[in-house]
Amino acid sequence: MTPQEEQHEQLERLLGPTGHELSCDECFDLLDQYVDLEVTGADADARIPGMRAHLTGCPACNEEHESLRALVTDDRG
Repeated sequence: MTPQEEQHEQLERLLGPTGHELSCDECFDLLDQYVDLEVTGADADARIPGMRAHLTGCPACNEEHESLRALVTDDRG
């Protein structure tokens, strides 16, 4: 990641999302579907708007996402 990209990412985290963002409850309800879309190569961000913004700003949900994605990837391995 370039220094400019890193700065941009830090600024986005500081300012928060500009578009629709899911709640933690909505994220939890849709996370299985989101991960399935990701691992099959579908455009998960287009299909579930707001998920990426939520995962970027919520460490707990992001950790759950990473764990689930690793589990699904290992199972399909």
